[in-house]
Amino acid sequence: MDVVSVKDIAAEPAVRIERDEAIGWIVLNRPGQINAINDAIRTGVPAALAEFDADSTIRVIVIRGEGERGFCAGADIKERRAAETSLQVRQRMQGARWIEALDRTAKPVIAALHGFCMGGGMELALACDIRFAAPDVVLALPETGLGLIPGGGGTQRLPRVVGPGRALDILLTGARLGAEEARAIGLVTRVASSAEALLAEVRVLAGQIAAKPPVATAFVKQAARAAFGDGLKNGLDLELDLFALLAPMQDVKEAALAFREKRAPRFSGQ
Repeated sequence: MDVVSVKDIAAEPAVRIERDEAIGWIVLNRPGQINAINDAIRTGVPAALAEFDADSTIRVIVIRGEGERGFCAGADIKERRAAETSLQVRQRMQGARWIEALDRTAKPVIAALHGFCMGGGMELALACDIRFAAPDVVLALPETGLGLIPGGGGTQRLPRVVGPGRALDILLTGARLGAEEARAIGLVTRVASSAEALLAEVRVLAGQIAAKPPVATAFVKQAARAAFGDGLKNGLDLELDLFALLAPMQDVKEAALAFREKRAPRFSGQ
């Protein structure tokens, strides 16, 4: 298996790519932080997707997380930014719509999920074509508890995957879902026989898809995704607008402070 790295600022491979016959693996490689999303991941994942999409020897792409603790815990809360206005937040996020790179990827993409798959990690998984979970997976979009909303497509893709009623339940409560509950509502379509067997079973599935005529595979994905229509793009724009309006609010600061102080937050609606 050939391994290439997309380097993080600290010279660690935040995103690693591996070629395994006709399968291209994209590995989120910050296991000490449960693969929390930083700028190196935001740039590394789209670069890896583009590289595999342009490689005629690769027919299926798999995204997985390194380490035992999880696929991705969401945004890295240690990434501190200076105070921003709503306009500044919107402009910054407009330039970093990295998960939407999956909407431009012609080849099928499988998310191999284990452990924690939270926030932006779940949004990344939602943008993939197939979600294959280990029995120990924990999925959630907890953003409203932090005074925010999902800003990486969660409010738009989740209703398309599980239906609007179930999506609103998950979004409003921030509930954590296990593998079987997620499969029951269609959030994941496959559950591995064990956590240890996940990658081997994903590889079998990817191999089955890779063995099919590649043009037919690309066309059926294109046709199915057309069902989302232009409404997805409009919805993603609205999601970013609303996220940007929330980001400077006092309740967001209170949520972060309460987390650091290990106490219940006191939200004021401001």
